[in-house]
Amino acid sequence: MTDRSATKPVVVRAPRSHAWWNAVNAWLLLLPAAVLLVAFTHYPILATVRHSLFVARRNGAEVFVGLDNYRAMAADPIFWKALVNNFWFALGTIPTSIALALLMAIWVNRNMRGRGFLRLAFFTPTVLPMIAVANIWLFFYTPDYGLLDQLRGLFGLAGWNWLGSPSTAMGCLIVMVIWKEAGFFMIFYLAALQQLSPDLEEAAAVEGAGRWYTFRRITFPLLMPTTLFVAINAVINSFKLVDHLVIMTKGGPNNASTLLLYYIYEVAFTFQDSAYAATLTVVLLVLLSTVALLKFGYLDRRIHYQ
Repeated sequence: MTDRSATKPVVVRAPRSHAWWNAVNAWLLLLPAAVLLVAFTHYPILATVRHSLFVARRNGAEVFVGLDNYRAMAADPIFWKALVNNFWFALGTIPTSIALALLMAIWVNRNMRGRGFLRLAFFTPTVLPMIAVANIWLFFYTPDYGLLDQLRGLFGLAGWNWLGSPSTAMGCLIVMVIWKEAGFFMIFYLAALQQLSPDLEEAAAVEGAGRWYTFRRITFPLLMPTTLFVAINAVINSFKLVDHLVIMTKGGPNNASTLLLYYIYEVAFTFQDSAYAATLTVVLLVLLSTVALLKFGYLDRRIHYQ
């Protein structure tokens, strides 16, 4: 007859003091990041929300006005113009830059001659300073002397004020941003493509699947987590354009290229109305938070097949 107690696994539990120290040590390791997060993210957000409920007098005193700033914003036609402009700007830049980035990543992921040069060429616009990019494209769009009008002159067409016309100013900004951001997004897609197993494509080829079918049914679904990450960054980038507008259009003509963050910058630093700028900032934060929650809360489960 065997002793069953001898076959039971022995569980060694750490002393309570040791477990307590592990918990304290973990929180101490998180403390620097938590302090930076609270100091530079959470506290500024709460301070901005509070500041939007006040108005500053000339003597520097703050007077509580409640939702008056939000009522003024709802009646502000420039705010609605900037919001609509931002919607069209995001719609023009996000899908195109993501699609172009994916196309470039697939191209430079192939084993071909000059692959390193192509990768460098596609990524170069990303590392250029924003002011330099704005000045480069400002030369392209200069009436009569710019590159675009010189090309038009070869076909006998007259010059065009690209940035001075309400019908083309926003389109010019969209093209410039796509040129700058597509190479940045390409890096993430390229890294994701290199993580995919080549056995999947080989198995699909054995089964007789074509390249388009393999991409649509295998490659692209496996890249969806990367697409979610890239899409979040693209949305944020579409709402934070300021530098290029200061150099190229200053929101004109007639607010045709005014975006929401540029309008916040203009209200805060040109009109010196920090309370109203805080109100506009709260709206911008709510918009970005809503988009992020929608993407991570609704799409994340479907992307990761949970």
